[in-house]
This record gives sequence, C-alpha cells and structure tokens, in this order.
Amino acid sequence: MYRFEHDIYLWSLLAVIPLIVLVFLFIQNWKKRKLRKFGNQEVVKRLMPNVSKTLPIVKFVLYTLAMISLLIGMANLQFGTKLEEVKREGIDLMICLDVSNSMLAEDLSPNRLERSKRAIYQLIEKLHNDRLGIIVFAGQAYVQLPITTDYSSAKLFLETIGTDIVPTQGTSIGSAINLAMESFDFENGTSKSIIVITDGENHEDDAKTAAIEATDKGVIVNTIGMGSEKGGPIPVYKNGAQIDFRKDNTGNTVVTKLNEPMLKEIAAAGNGSYVRVSNANAGLGIIMEEIDKMEKKEFGSKSFKDYEDRFQIFLIIALLLIVLEYFISNRRSTKLDGVNLFESKK
Repeated sequence: MYRFEHDIYLWSLLAVIPLIVLVFLFIQNWKKRKLRKFGNQEVVKRLMPNVSKTLPIVKFVLYTLAMISLLIGMANLQFGTKLEEVKREGIDLMICLDVSNSMLAEDLSPNRLERSKRAIYQLIEKLHNDRLGIIVFAGQAYVQLPITTDYSSAKLFLETIGTDIVPTQGTSIGSAINLAMESFDFENGTSKSIIVITDGENHEDDAKTAAIEATDKGVIVNTIGMGSEKGGPIPVYKNGAQIDFRKDNTGNTVVTKLNEPMLKEIAAAGNGSYVRVSNANAGLGIIMEEIDKMEKKEFGSKSFKDYEDRFQIFLIIALLLIVLEYFISNRRSTKLDGVNLFESKK
C-alpha cells in the first residue's frame, strides 16, 4: 500500500524528463553535424583522441536518474504503516444533541439543529487533547460517535446528523445523560463533562435526577439552550421542500418554545453552567472556560498512522548520483604519445 503525498511533482516528472532527453539528443545531433562540416572524420578523431562518445551519455543517464529520484523524493512516496503511542493530557467530553422535530424551528438561523451543529463544530475547533463523544437523542438516545481523540471523524459524523437519524420522536434528556454516563471509562481517572444541547422541551423522563446522579460520580453537566422564549413553528418537509407547519390534533400550528427554566435546573443539578444561544452568540465561551478549569490528566492514546514517509531514500539516491556524475569526466584518460597524425590507413 503506497501513495504520493504531492502528486504535482509526478506530473513535473512526466514533463521535465522527456524534455531533458530531447534537448540532449538535439545537442548530440548538433555536435555531429558540426564535426562533419569540420573535415574528414578520421582526421578529426585523430585531432581529438581524448574525446569520449560514451562518457557524456553515462553522465547524462546519471543526471537524468538523479532528477527522477529528486522529483520522486519531492512527491514524497509513502508506504508502510506504523502504530505509535501518543501521550495526551485532557478531559473526557460527551455532547448530547437533541434531534427531535422541534429542533427544526427557525427562531434561530437557519434553524435550531443547524445552529447546534455549528456550535459543536466551533467547540471541536477549540479542543486540543480532550476526548470527545457525541450522543443524539429524541424519544430515545443513541451513541453517534464513541469517545475518541479523532476530531476529523467527529466533524464527519456531525455532518450526517439530522432529525431522521432517531426513529422515535420526543425529547428524552435524562436518557441522553444516562447513556453518556455509560459511555465514560471511569477507570482512567480523567475529568469528565457532559454538554446537553437542546430546546429543553423534555417530555419523557426526569432529566434533573439524571444530572444529580452524574454529579454523584464526579461528572459535570452543562446545558446549552437552543431557541427563543417567543418560539416558532415547526416546518414539515417533503422531498427536501417545506410543505407546511406541524399542527396539533385540533389543526392549530404547533409553536415550540425554549424551556429555559428546565435547562437551568439541569445545569444547577449537574454543577455545571447554562448558556442560551442566540443568532449573534454561539454561547460556547462560558462552557469552554468551565472545561478549561477542569483538571487535566494524562492518558495514553494509540494513534494509527496509515503511511510512513520514504522521501529520504530518494533524496539520498539523487545526491549520490549527482556526486558521481560530477566526478566523471567527458574525456578519456588515454595519452597522445605514439599518435601519428599523418599515418595513412592501409
């Protein structure tokens, strides 16, 4: 398994090497034509006994091979795999994201769910050595991303999140907190925190009790409120286009509002902070300050690297070929002694 990190140098290889060969052949042909015009070829050979026909070709081949090795080195051929142990110091963080239909309300731009995903993306950008996991919940809670230090994967998983990812509708904040607690490894000794991002319309369980139980195990529960007190209707989509707003059994449009008191109670029970998101503020500053204050502990994390750089080999080969080409002369080492310029050939 191999690859080139910088493919552009391979295109340079395909363009430069044929050009060099053509220039060399042109020069060699030009020299031959000039020598023919100079006079009798047998006489010219006797006048230049030390000039070699093969050594310039050898020097050119060495120079060309050096150029090929140099360009391959610059393209950085990579092959082989290795597993390395990286020591990290940080905390364990689980994000619980509400994906119920009420998160489609557009009292936050473009809607609550997309605003939440942007906030999580900004949070990931600010993390360093902390481990991160993502749980999505509506009527039930599911682990979307197991706890990891791979922030790139976290961003990819984040892009796939939508309201259709959980089959059962509702808002079960307590289940999400309990599942986050089950996802933690309490034997590693790292500090742990949960961030619940929701509009707070909890209809399924006792989220406050779940937060208290988390606190008893040393886990801090923070909440981020998505929405406004005025609220907004819930759009209904079909084939990607909005066709109506969600209505209740009597035919009235359902208006979903931010349940701020509940989210404040959950944060207080979890010894954490509550932040309300607006269109102008993602609300992460306070949460990140609280996370930074938490005690960081060292943990070992195995990082698997797919490819190992091998450019050094080709750079060394190129250097050796250039040095060898430099010390090869264009002239033969034979002497002129005993050469009779006017000897006739029988």
